[in-house]
Amino acid sequence: MTIEIGQTPPDVPLTVVDGGTALPTGTAAVFAGRRMVMFAVPGAFTPTCSEHHMPGFVAEYPHFRARGIDVCCLSVNDAFVMQAWAADQHVPAGLLMLADGNGAFTRALGLELDGSAYGLGPRARRFALYAVDGVVRQLHIEAAGELRVSSAEAMLASVTD
Repeated sequence: MTIEIGQTPPDVPLTVVDGGTALPTGTAAVFAGRRMVMFAVPGAFTPTCSEHHMPGFVAEYPHFRARGIDVCCLSVNDAFVMQAWAADQHVPAGLLMLADGNGAFTRALGLELDGSAYGLGPRARRFALYAVDGVVRQLHIEAAGELRVSSAEAMLASVTD
C-alpha cells in the first residue's frame, strides 16, 4: 500500500550522504523536527534524473532553504553511487542524498518501480513528498515517463505552509 497524506513514513535504515560523507541513519531521523521535501529518482546517472530532476533541485535549493525547507533525494542506489552522483551534480552540502541500497524504504512507502525491462531491477518511482516533523502533507507521484509534479519548481509552488 502506498503511503498517504497524514501518515508518517516508516523508520527504515538507510545511508545519508551529505557533503561527501556517508553515514548510516534511519528515516525517522531524517524527517524529525524538519520541514522536508524528499524527491525520489529511479536511478542516479540516468538521463532524466541527471539532466533535469537533480539539476532543478540543485538550482532551487537556496529558495527551499530561504523558506526553511530541507531537501533530500532518495534513490535505490548504494552510498558509493550516491556520493559519486552528488559530486557529478555539484550537490550542495545540506541537500541530503539518501541511499536506499536494497530498496527497503522505497518498498515500505509502496512506491517501488520494476525497472527489470530496462536492466535496472527494482527502483523508486519518480515522486516528491513534503513532510512536516515526519508527517506527510503532500505526495506527488509522476506518471510513467514524466517529470512535472515532482520537479523542484512544482514543489516550490505547491508548498505553502
